[in-house]
Amino acid sequence: MELTNKEIQEILPHRYPFLLVDKIVECEPGKYAKGIKCVSVNEPYFMGHFPDAPIMPGVLIVEALAQLCSVTIESDGTDESKIYVLLKADEFKFIKPVLPGDTLTLEVTKTGGGAGLVKFDCVASVDGGVRAKGKLAFCAVDRESIYE
Repeated sequence: MELTNKEIQEILPHRYPFLLVDKIVECEPGKYAKGIKCVSVNEPYFMGHFPDAPIMPGVLIVEALAQLCSVTIESDGTDESKIYVLLKADEFKFIKPVLPGDTLTLEVTKTGGGAGLVKFDCVASVDGGVRAKGKLAFCAVDRESIYE
């Protein structure tokens, strides 16, 4: 299954400049997804993150992977009364910088879950070379209880 940016916005509440997944080229709901982030020099964070030698902040690479995980979770028709929030980022390694002009390929694979917990292995790469990798975990919470 493939998803356009418009279809991603129907699943995720994020919007520009915080929607960090441009399209999804593969998705097996609840199991695996592969997405694309086109890294433009016009991204607002490049003005302040090493402006003379811009690199994509690692935390935004993790956020892009987390958004792809969220689409993977939500696309399998999970309970509408729940929202999955990031619980833990673990073992992340940033191997090589992501630069303006790069096409960042994001891949997430579900590795476990149960009792409101979902875990993923995540990889971000450019032209087949791994740039970052790690593990993310999400927990289900009641949508209504988030603001209590």
